[in-house]
Amino acid sequence: MSILSEFKAFAVKGNVVDMAVGIIIGAAFGKIVSSFVGDVVMPPIGLLIGGVDFSDLAIVLKAAEGDIPAVTLGYGKFIQTMLDFVIVAFAIFMGVKVINRLKREEEAAPAAPPAPTKDQELLTEIRDLLKSQQSKP
Repeated sequence: MSILSEFKAFAVKGNVVDMAVGIIIGAAFGKIVSSFVGDVVMPPIGLLIGGVDFSDLAIVLKAAEGDIPAVTLGYGKFIQTMLDFVIVAFAIFMGVKVINRLKREEEAAPAAPPAPTKDQELLTEIRDLLKSQQSKP
């Protein structure tokens, strides 16, 4: 089997395609969460603590000099990113929890035993006939 055909077989497998779709949806979900945190959650929190914009919170390590910009430690953006992470992690946790519950429900309901085949039915009839003939004197 050539390298190209092996790669084609690998790339077209369902798991790889599912994983790619999950990564793309996850990236889009991350953007939604970032917008939610930055535009919906952080402004009221900033208002509650005195009108502070978290994206502007920073410690100046070295002041700007002429054309050289200031060197800052942007801890406000870090706080915002941490909130993004917590929300995404919680959403993933809830999704996994739902999937696990569905899996447990599938495992809990045992499948009905398969119906006997024609051969098995005939053998059962023959066995019953032989038993009935043996029990007669």
